[in-house]
Amino acid sequence: MENKILICKNCIEECHGLMNQLENNSFNVIVAPRDGNAIISYIEEQSPIMVICEAFMPNKDAITIMQHFKNVKNKPKFIIISSSNNIFLEKEVIKHGASYFVLKPFSTSSLISIIKTVIDVVPPKKVPLKLERSLEEQVTKMIHQIGVPAHIKGYHYLRKGIIFCVENNDMINSVTKTLYPSIAKWFHTTPSRVERAIRHAIEVAWDRGDVDVLNSYFGYTIHNGRGKPTNSEFMAMLSDKIKLQLHSDKIEVAV
Repeated sequence: MENKILICKNCIEECHGLMNQLENNSFNVIVAPRDGNAIISYIEEQSPIMVICEAFMPNKDAITIMQHFKNVKNKPKFIIISSSNNIFLEKEVIKHGASYFVLKPFSTSSLISIIKTVIDVVPPKKVPLKLERSLEEQVTKMIHQIGVPAHIKGYHYLRKGIIFCVENNDMINSVTKTLYPSIAKWFHTTPSRVERAIRHAIEVAWDRGDVDVLNSYFGYTIHNGRGKPTNSEFMAMLSDKIKLQLHSDKIEVAV
């Protein structure tokens, strides 16, 4: 498929300069009417790599459109836009295949960034099942020791994020563009929610965790007045420690 992006006409009109910026970034923009049936026809005829449309449109809504292409091999990625700040709607849209749920109003630059993020998402490399189980056990044990509560969402996002970073070294160097979207895709949520939940999990661990344990992992951070580590610092430190542990246990990590 070529770098074709299909965008509803109203999205182009609401976001000044969007078409020009996309074309300047080597994308071929196809403008479709704000109509569910028309969008399906355009997708079938043009085979875009991405579709940007509203959640609700005449004839067919975004979820119905995504379901229509559910079993299509080279189906496009979807970015769904809405003026309704509805968490249930967001979850349903993500559940049915959207890569991103964008709330109005939004800027041209933010939408361009989201488009690039979605297109550039790189799936984590696979590892043998035996290693995968051992790795998950090591990561789980470590974040338990640090004091991240298992009942909060950030716990699960952190665990999967650290595993991704161990499996693929490049992930930690591209947290916003690759790691958060990969975690979000795994849990059927959005990268922004992943980032917030992980940040909250680290804050909880820093407030309630054992100081001696935290000091053993992040001593430089505690003592030099910088406060808690950033999301990327936290995951980078733990993924490095996990790699060293796996190596010491003579388990070969595929990266």
